[in-house]
Amino acid sequence: MSQNSDELAKTLQEISEKSGVKIEKFRGGQIYGWLVKGVYSFDEMLNVPKSIKNVLDEYCFLALPQIEKKLVSKIDGTVKYLFRLHDGEFVESVFMRYEHGNTICVSTQVGCRMGCTFCASTLTGLTRNLYPSEILGQVIAAMRDMGERISNIVMMGIGEPLDNYDNVMKFLELVNDEKGVNIGHRHISLSTCGLCDKIRQLADEKKQITLSLSLHASDAETRKKLMPVARKYDLDELIESCRYYINKTGRRISFEYAMIAGENDSHAHAERLGNLLSGMICHVNLIPLNDVKERSYTKSSKKAIEDFVKILEKKHITATVRRKLGSDINASCGQLRAENESK
Repeated sequence: MSQNSDELAKTLQEISEKSGVKIEKFRGGQIYGWLVKGVYSFDEMLNVPKSIKNVLDEYCFLALPQIEKKLVSKIDGTVKYLFRLHDGEFVESVFMRYEHGNTICVSTQVGCRMGCTFCASTLTGLTRNLYPSEILGQVIAAMRDMGERISNIVMMGIGEPLDNYDNVMKFLELVNDEKGVNIGHRHISLSTCGLCDKIRQLADEKKQITLSLSLHASDAETRKKLMPVARKYDLDELIESCRYYINKTGRRISFEYAMIAGENDSHAHAERLGNLLSGMICHVNLIPLNDVKERSYTKSSKKAIEDFVKILEKKHITATVRRKLGSDINASCGQLRAENESK
């Protein structure tokens, strides 16, 4: 990828024409192989001639993020990365081990402009979108560092994926390439706060990814208080776009619901949520709120969460409570970057 944003999609042929150095087609396969393995310098491409490496060094840059900080949980082995990008910006990723394979949570933007009032990722607003290679680079860098294959991806880190739509779609194409990382779309989840027009656009793509919708409230007023995006897309429009997605793709939606004491965790909220989602192919993922020192919210009590689950189950809505991984390293997204930015 070139450092000039107008040249991000340059092919080897175009680089050849610009530099005057012929780059054969088979060299492209060699270079691609090294990029997938993860290299921080063109000099690491051992079977590529020096003359071509010099051209790549002049006209391109490597988007593989550098590990600025790495925290490893003593409780469950979860690893949290603070990655430094080529321009000095920072994003976070989290590597998690499950019985079904290793999972990584990746960021899609530097910062976020959605303004959710309980989230650390949006504290400093949006700086810029990530390029497709920078999203993929988080996966490759983590695999290189851990020496283990990653088989599942969740786009739930810093940023709103659908606010960086084109680059995220290109990332999905790259990560699915059988000559590359080769992670199937059914092993990828995309989380959105509810950009209705983009949800419909994604539905029309008919990709077999899992859509996770950050709902966090069962009535319009509470959602507007917690999530400014609800002032643009009302709750009825949001639910309608979710039904459209399910009908178009045949895939169920996972509704994310942060349990916040005194805000959205009452019996009445649970009853409304059950009614709201009635008849949908869906699953509710209840998330005990992660403490963010810049915010005043606190997580719901264990009893409040248990009661919430029981009410949803009575309404035939499947609900589970997310197991918190990496609790000793603040593995929720945005906190490490915010701490680094404040320094």
